[in-house]
Amino acid sequence: MFERRIIFHCDMNSFYASVEQAERPELRGKPVIVGGNEETRHGIVLTASYEAKRRGVKTAQALWEARKACPEAIIVPPRYVLYMRYSELARQVYSQYTDLVESFGLDECWLDLTHSLHLHGGDALLVAREISERMRSELGVTISVGVSWNKIFAKFGSDHDKPNGLMEITPENACAVVWPAPVKDLLYVGPATTRKLARLGIHTIGDLACADSYALKKTLGKMGLVVQEFAQGRDYSPVRSLTALEWESERVIKSVGNGITVPFDVEDERTARQVVWLMGESVAQRLRAHGLAARTIGASGRDFKTLASRSRQTTLPRATQLTREVCHAASDLLVGDWDFAHGDKLRSIGVRASNLVPARGPVQLDLMGEQTRRQELLQLDRTVDDLRHRFGNGCVKRLSELTDARLSALDPERDNVVHPISFFA
Repeated sequence: MFERRIIFHCDMNSFYASVEQAERPELRGKPVIVGGNEETRHGIVLTASYEAKRRGVKTAQALWEARKACPEAIIVPPRYVLYMRYSELARQVYSQYTDLVESFGLDECWLDLTHSLHLHGGDALLVAREISERMRSELGVTISVGVSWNKIFAKFGSDHDKPNGLMEITPENACAVVWPAPVKDLLYVGPATTRKLARLGIHTIGDLACADSYALKKTLGKMGLVVQEFAQGRDYSPVRSLTALEWESERVIKSVGNGITVPFDVEDERTARQVVWLMGESVAQRLRAHGLAARTIGASGRDFKTLASRSRQTTLPRATQLTREVCHAASDLLVGDWDFAHGDKLRSIGVRASNLVPARGPVQLDLMGEQTRRQELLQLDRTVDDLRHRFGNGCVKRLSELTDARLSALDPERDNVVHPISFFA
């Protein structure tokens, strides 16, 4: 007989905004939005405090829409270095209860207390409340905690009792608590999957748990069976205690990308190419840092008026980690997909490298000396990488950045958002 596990999922509420309120007492109790600069960019709401959310502000909402919903909102720019520090401080608190702490992005962690709960009194709910109180008193932020026997239902619990909530889901109450919830509330059931499930008459998590497995596999492939097991509470994945660097080295990196909401309207080909080069440089720099090369390069843009996105990709003749090759391919893809001459304007631009392979390996030389030139370019890229590592990302800039003041303020490495680590890593 298997021992029933004791899994916590701790989620820091409105994380970015809560950190700003913790750092700046004058913001506490006020509607705070962490997002872009209203005067210089068409940014979005990254996080809103609960005071702002109660007034109708939503995550990913355009700033002008958020301002319309909450005129008194205080909008502050994101400070990712600060958020990463708070994330590490939270992990330090969690680690005093168990050595099995798994990050799921900056603001979320799973904790496995199966074999350490007895050291802290033996009552899971009391320990969860203690952790919550410590986070409030020591860091100045609130957390919601889900307690269950598996990671999926623990996360469901923390998601459904916010802010500063506590929910326990057991095998005895799971059908009554989890199954009536909309199927979209289950981890890895996104909007597209929700629509496909709706066509099968599946609207709740309970519907998914009891659905025909053959129909799910036919509609969603293997992932259909995976999410059905999630709905049934059959998740046996362990809580893995790995640092951020260990995650980077152990997980399979499938792609490297970067994107930005541009602080002005991109309405001509020249500016679009310049922004792509900024993003592409960042992507190529990260490829070299990981010792990878990409066979496929993609570029995407979002329309200023409709917010519709378009993306294209191309497979290169040979894998590359050269800035020049990544940026040329990406910029050609982007400008070929938008008609600036007839009024197209872009709000955001992204570059992605995929189909990755190890960069080190045998190289086929050629009679024309092209491979020799590629090696020289690679050495130049690595020299620039070293300078930026030592003196900051702004120590070396392209001429196009210096001739356009709007571009010189952009730093794709500094402004890169940390995304959640994959559950399936």
